[in-house]
Amino acid sequence: EKYLKKAGLPENSKITLYDGLTGEPFQNEATVGVIYILKLAHLVDDKIHARSTGPYSLVTQQPLGGKAQFGGQRLGEMEVWALEAYGAANNLQELLTVKSDDMTGRAKIYEAIVKGENIAMSGIPESFNVLIQELRGLGLDITVFDEDDIQIPLTEKDEVIIANKNVKILNPNV
Repeated sequence: EKYLKKAGLPENSKITLYDGLTGEPFQNEATVGVIYILKLAHLVDDKIHARSTGPYSLVTQQPLGGKAQFGGQRLGEMEVWALEAYGAANNLQELLTVKSDDMTGRAKIYEAIVKGENIAMSGIPESFNVLIQELRGLGLDITVFDEDDIQIPLTEKDEVIIANKNVKILNPNV
């Protein structure tokens, strides 16, 4: 501030600027000062990153994030909304399941490609299973049914329970 005062400039660094065409002063004062220009060290070679396969999170089975961890690109909420608005349901299905955290779907697609067969429908994403486990941890008994009211097994315990329900005892005296 003392240097501004010594130079005869206002202490708040604001000066009335004038329109170059009309010569009229602008309505508000503008902050002025020394402009520093610096070359930014953002080079494409340092930023470019691609992934075909790589590490997955142990909990969610989703690809890790970031170039340093050899991760994948995140498909955020707004990107999903944009694809929904565009009507790209099949692309979304693929991006949010087999290219993300559908472990069985990933294996089935690989097998179908190797064998030259048609690709089957994707399964349940692992993030959904994590949600179910969190809800069960809160004491909620969650079961998932398909459109035919058949229970979908989410864990090995569910598979055992479903198998036991399907066993019918014909003669209880035996």
